[in-house]
Amino acid sequence: MPLVVLCGRPGSGKSRRAAELREALGGPERAAHVVTQAEGGRAALRAEVERRLSRRDVVIVDAGNELRSIRYELYCAARQAGTARCLLHCAGGAGGPDEPPFEEPDPSCRWDRPLFTVRGEEPLPLGDIRAALFESAPPPPHRATRTQPLQSCGFLHQLDRVTQDVLAAVLAAQRSGAQPGETIRVPGVAEGLVLSRPVSVAELSRLRRQFISYTKMQPSDENLPQLASMFLQYLSRSIQ
Repeated sequence: MPLVVLCGRPGSGKSRRAAELREALGGPERAAHVVTQAEGGRAALRAEVERRLSRRDVVIVDAGNELRSIRYELYCAARQAGTARCLLHCAGGAGGPDEPPFEEPDPSCRWDRPLFTVRGEEPLPLGDIRAALFESAPPPPHRATRTQPLQSCGFLHQLDRVTQDVLAAVLAAQRSGAQPGETIRVPGVAEGLVLSRPVSVAELSRLRRQFISYTKMQPSDENLPQLASMFLQYLSRSIQ
């Protein structure tokens, strides 16, 4: 079930590298699947990766994965599945003005390592990649990815209430004629939310469920004052 996550700017050669990896890592003993960015965005990509990780095959994610938050979600999926993973950064390429900013991998972050970087026509470090995937024990799930006994009913109640209030504010602003690019304010929260497009009730509800699911993995009363701000940041990253 090993996972290889590719990241890089458009034109950096990610698809070519994904094909090389599929050829090198697949074989009679295991299949190698390439998962690409498709309609539905990051949520659809993550769902397909999670579905594939239930099988004893290699999963290669051929997508930009520009944001640290996306790479963190894939890291959590691998840890939850109990499988080894690595990150392959395809350096180079040039993002256009409409492309999201690229956040460079940082090997000091656990979700960006083990990290391998290739440039141009450099050969893939296949020996090191195989060792990271097949010769190291998968790290055990930790508190960020393991289902936790819920420590505080108050935390869950607050999480539910705060996220409902944020959704209500966003929907009310859209009904009142808020246009893409305008800042939507949530009472009691300093920062606002700027949407690039209208968002449906169904999409907002899905994102709320995802945020609650991730936040419940590491409940902490210390996060209570920041829940609304955290949810607004999550919405801002997820709605593109």
